[in-house]
Formats: sequence, C-alpha cells, structure tokens
Amino acid sequence: MAALLITLFLPLLGSVLLLFYNKENTKAIKYTAFGISFLTFLISLIVLFGFNSGNPGFQYYFEAKWIPIIDAGFRIGLDGMSMLLLMLTTFISTITILSSFSAIDKREKEYYMMFLLLQFAMTGVFISLDLFLFFFFWEIILIPMYFIIGIWGGKDRIYASVKFFIFTAVGSLFMLTAIVWLGYYTGSFILHSQYGFTTNFILIRNALLNTPIPIEVQRWLFIAFALSFCIKVPLFPFHTWLPDAHTEAPTGGSVILAGVLLKMGTYGLVRFNLELFPQASIEFAPYIAWLAVIGIVYGALVSMVQTDVKRLVAFSSVSHLGFVVLGIFSMTVEGMQGAIIQMVNHGLTTGMLFLCVGMIYERRHTRDIAEFGGIARVMPAFTVFFAIAMLGSVGLPGLNGFVGELFTMLGAFRSPFLHSWAYTIIAATGVIFAAVYLLWMFQRVMFGPVTNPKNEGLKDINKREWATLVPIVVFIFWIGLHPLTFLNISDSSTEALIQRLELIKSGKLNSNKHNTISNNKINQENPNQIQKNKN
Repeated sequence: MAALLITLFLPLLGSVLLLFYNKENTKAIKYTAFGISFLTFLISLIVLFGFNSGNPGFQYYFEAKWIPIIDAGFRIGLDGMSMLLLMLTTFISTITILSSFSAIDKREKEYYMMFLLLQFAMTGVFISLDLFLFFFFWEIILIPMYFIIGIWGGKDRIYASVKFFIFTAVGSLFMLTAIVWLGYYTGSFILHSQYGFTTNFILIRNALLNTPIPIEVQRWLFIAFALSFCIKVPLFPFHTWLPDAHTEAPTGGSVILAGVLLKMGTYGLVRFNLELFPQASIEFAPYIAWLAVIGIVYGALVSMVQTDVKRLVAFSSVSHLGFVVLGIFSMTVEGMQGAIIQMVNHGLTTGMLFLCVGMIYERRHTRDIAEFGGIARVMPAFTVFFAIAMLGSVGLPGLNGFVGELFTMLGAFRSPFLHSWAYTIIAATGVIFAAVYLLWMFQRVMFGPVTNPKNEGLKDINKREWATLVPIVVFIFWIGLHPLTFLNISDSSTEALIQRLELIKSGKLNSNKHNTISNNKINQENPNQIQKNKN
C-alpha cells in the first residue's frame, strides 16, 4: 500500500521540489526530474512484484476521508488492467524525460515541473476507485498538457493546445453531468451516508446492482461517459484534435500523449461503461464496434497520403486504437485481453516512433518525407531502431503489435455480442494498410536516393538516445515472444468482467448475485470493507 502511495505522490513532490531550483541550473533540473521519475518507476516495480495476478479484485486498496459532505473519498487500488497501465505510465514517463534533455532548450524548469505534475495526474487516473477522485485527476491532466503543447510546441502550438483543451473539456462536462446524476440517484438508496449522497465509485456500482437504473436512463449515462472517453481515445469521428496536438507538441509531449494519455479513454470505457452500465454496453456494442472499424480503415487511409512523417504517425494512432476499442466491445476474453495488451503495445511502438521522429528532427529541423532519403547509409543504428518500432506497429509476428491485433480480431470474430464476422474482416484490412503506409514511409526516409545533401552529414544516435530506445526494444520483443508474462497479470480481472457480462446477457444473473461478485472483486484485498459498506 505504501509503495502505491509513493508511486502516486513522488512525482508531485518532485514537481514542487523543482520550484526551489535556480532556473539557470538546467543540468540539476534535468537530472533531478529524471531521477524522480526513474525512482518512481523502481517503486512501481515493488507494487508489481507484490501484485497477486490470480486475484481478480482490487488490491493495495487504500481509503481516506476527503469531502465527507458528498462522501467523496481518497480511494485508490489496482486490478490487473490498471496494474499494466500503471507500469506503462511510470516506464514511458521516465523514457520521455530522458529524451527531452536535448529537445527542450527554453524554460526547462517549468517544462520538467509540468511533466512531473502530468505523471502524477496520469497515475491517479489509473488507480482511482472514486468517481470524484477520478474526475479530479482527469481534469488536472489538462493543465500541464496544455502548457507543454502551448509553450514548447511548434509554430501552430497555440491553436493545437486550445483545440486539445476545448475537445477534452467539453467531453469532461458530459462525464461530470453523469457523475453528479449518479451521486444523486445512488444517494437515495445508500443508507450508510448521513448526507444521503455519494460519489464513491465502488458504492455506485453496488447501488446500481441493488437498485438497477432503468435501461432508458442507463443509455443516457452510457452515452455521457462514452463521449468523454471516445474523445480522449480518440475514436472516429472525435479524432480531429489529435493530429494537430501530436504535430505541434514537442517530442516529449507527443510520446506521452501517444504512450499514456490516449489510454485513459480506452481504460475509462472498460472501467466505467462496461462495469457500471453493462446492459447499455451490450446494446451499444455493435455501434461502438462499427465506429472502431471505421476508425481503423480511415486512420490507415489518411496516413497513406501524409507528407509529414510525424503527422503520419499521429493518424496511425487513430487506426491502431480502433483495434483496442473493437477488442473492448467484443466483450470476449480474447478481445478484452487483446485490447489491454494493445494499449501497452501502442504506447511502446508509437511512442518509440515519435522518439525516432524527434531525433531526426533535431538533426534536420524538418519532418517532410520528401526532404529525406538515404538516411540508412549515415545512421545505421538509428535505422535499425526505427525499423523495429515500425515493424512492431505493423504487427509483424514475433513483435508486440502482432499479439494485440490478433487477439482483438479473434475476440471480435467469435463475439456473441457483435454477431458478425464483418468487424474482423474489415479490421484486418487495416493491418494490410498499416504495412503499406509504414513500409512506404520507411523506404522513402531511410533508403532511396539522397534527396538533400544535408542528409549525408548526419550523426548516428548518441549514448543518451541509445538509453532511451533500448529499454523499449526489450519490451517490444518480450511481449512479442512471450506475451503470457503480461497477459497473466490482467487475465483474472478480465475473465471476471466478461463472465459477468455474459451472465447478464443470458439473464442468468440477478441483482443479488451480481452484487456478490462486485463486492468480492472490490474487497479481495480488504475484507473489512464489505462490512464497512454494509454499515
């Protein structure tokens, strides 16, 4: 429990600590930020090693009073899915800070403060077990990301940062409305609260199962949450803010945006939409799955015509995250496991692609594909790393992307909720298109004639860049060759959720039985919590 609290608050303390540094002492600022983030990653490993993957419930549960009048508490914990995303957050954050050493050359103190604050908020999103606390962390993320894009981004950074802020804030309003309604509704049925009102995520779920909300109302609540999360994913047609944000953000901003922030949307779809509104989720599954499939094909086709290599990678995220959403709403064990592992895969491969694009941009100060050519002759090590990230994103067997995409399509193929093979067949074309646009881009940038004499004098990657890329490559091969290491972490949590959805669909699960499953899931780590909730 202590390790999880330290993992959450250490980046925040690091951000406050940097306030007292002299802004001219940039070296100390950089290494302090990196040291704090790396130490956080090491402590998160302690959390991982103490995690019981066979337990489908929330572990490391901790609760403290926060706002008693609405029963909003500081309630945190982890299950298998959030465990993987916590590790992704601490790992990618450390890599991103290290990669920023040469990319950020102005207002460095503020940049690293913002980045550590961002890491604190991202961690909070994935471990919150209280709706009010979740929304608190969800909104905090807007502040540092807005400034990271707006201050350290490209020439159109103001436009991109404002667009990012408006899209996310509007989506958040839908979610806030649903949270307030849930708190009011469940407060009528939860007697333990002297104020008759609660925003406790755990209690809301139990209250919904004991006093089911009419399906007509569930649909509206599902839509409110889904809009917020689909904008964050982003799912077609809510994706238009993403290419601008990626293109204008500094390299570190693009890496953390692709690596972690987009996963908040897919995580929310599982944690809230499927958990809180299972009946509505079953009804809406085919529609969301179709949007995912359209996004897969659309993102791939638009990527093909991009002339800016960074914008190409940005649009590829729309396509790849479509596989994640398809796996989630297949509502099968295979599909859900594929979606979870694909969240991690996308963070690694696309994050590494953005790192590589940033490295070559620092040397050439352009991202125009037509300006490159023959890079492999002068930067052979860089070319190998770029190739690994590109092939992982394509889904080459033996690398991480293959596992996630295979599982999501298999889950959609056999899904009893989607009732059609068309989802898988159309989604599979996205894999083919991905090979086309990524291999074509790689060929034009790395091989072929030298289109600009400036390419002939480029230096290969340095020691720091090796240090940022090698750890990612290790995980790309590890997941690709032995995915069970990671799939086992989320397996029991996934199976419990899918079993619950299948029983609800078949009508074999009534409120009392459903409530027992939820209570067991929540209280595996802290048995006394069951009695506390009853009281």
